[in-house]
Amino acid sequence: RPGALPVDLDLHDVVAVGTRRAVEVWLETTTDPRTRADEVAELSDREVRTLVGLLDPTTAEHLLASLEPHAAAEILHVVPAPVAAGLVASLDPDEAAELLRVTPDGERAALLAAMPVTRSATVRGLLAWPDDAAAAHMNPEVATVRATMTVGEAVDALRAQPDSATEGGGEVYVTAPVEGGVGEALLGVVTFRDLVLAEPTVLVASLMRDDVVTVEPTADQERAARLLRDQRLAALPVVDDGLLLGVLSGDDVADIVEQETTEDAVRQGGAQPFDVPYLRASPLLLWRKRIVWMLVLFVTATMTSSVLQHYEDELDTVVALMFFVPLLIGAGGNAGTQITATVIRAMATGGVRLRDAGRVVRKELSTGLLVAVTIAAAGWLRAWTSGVGGEVAITVAVAAGAIIVWSSLIASVLPLLLRRVGVDPAVGSGPLITTLVDATGLIIYFTVARVFISALGA
Repeated sequence: RPGALPVDLDLHDVVAVGTRRAVEVWLETTTDPRTRADEVAELSDREVRTLVGLLDPTTAEHLLASLEPHAAAEILHVVPAPVAAGLVASLDPDEAAELLRVTPDGERAALLAAMPVTRSATVRGLLAWPDDAAAAHMNPEVATVRATMTVGEAVDALRAQPDSATEGGGEVYVTAPVEGGVGEALLGVVTFRDLVLAEPTVLVASLMRDDVVTVEPTADQERAARLLRDQRLAALPVVDDGLLLGVLSGDDVADIVEQETTEDAVRQGGAQPFDVPYLRASPLLLWRKRIVWMLVLFVTATMTSSVLQHYEDELDTVVALMFFVPLLIGAGGNAGTQITATVIRAMATGGVRLRDAGRVVRKELSTGLLVAVTIAAAGWLRAWTSGVGGEVAITVAVAAGAIIVWSSLIASVLPLLLRRVGVDPAVGSGPLITTLVDATGLIIYFTVARVFISALGA
């Protein structure tokens, strides 16, 4: 029809059209957050300012909430502080806090100062918590009612509360004022369904359930996420000394789990996590996050060359031993990496705790023995068919089995040991375990060779 907008608008088209309806059409048709972020990144500063001028509170919240915080922060950076503060204020408090965490300190202070006083105070409260604390990710706007209210009064009270206060996953929290008027004490919880189905004159107290699962504000975000998942909760209230501070929703937990999983994956690769998306990370930042562990692993790897130098005479006497060095240390490293990946994941999901160390070691040693026998047989067959002689073949077989068992022991103990001393166990997998097994595996190999090869003086 005349004046109708095409459904395949990109953001450049939206800015060129210059209407709020164009923004709404683009948001309706461009639903992928990554596509939105890419199109925002392609805009010039002038186009970003034009786009911001076309946003209303609803479309501003819709756009910013769908973008990764660093992408949203780039929008704030090119508009005046009062305008940027208005955009941040359109978000729920927890989303606003996540966005402000990635903005430079100076910009953050200016934005907080320009925001409405009440919203600024709420967001400042969230920013005061450590980044990895449960309270840093909660929404402090919680749907609450009083136990002394009737159902009719409670429904009226809920209607008067902001939309973000309904993030209880179908539940409403029953609270009572505390002496001095600072905060609300959590008494229990009642479901929206019970409120809807009950008679208007029924008291909320008669519908309330008081066995509420809660988490303290300083709890590690990963533990809070695991608690919500394990208890199959729709939301998790954050409570400090009986006072209800906020609630963690399923969306919050999904973000936490994704963040923790990403950090573990990066650490398992022998690097430090970085706070920006990969495509936004500069080569210098990637270098800084990787180089420390690269140097540590490089120095540690010199143990391997030192071991080879120490056994130089054995290699000169039986050159065939050198042929199987990559095979044996590779098998040991692979076995160790498999175990650490399994154990670390089990630790991350709460399936393994420090008190389970004995069970983990027994399980992995038993499995390691089975793997060792299989690999030893394969190693003997490979050496025998290579024509290196019976003594070298049996050496390879025995050494392969011993290295697998040794690797199983080290890999099952190391993550638990690191957790015990307060180090993230993810750093004990991958490159580190491989490097350790390489050096110790060579010692095992040449020790076995001295026993089984007559030319080495056994």
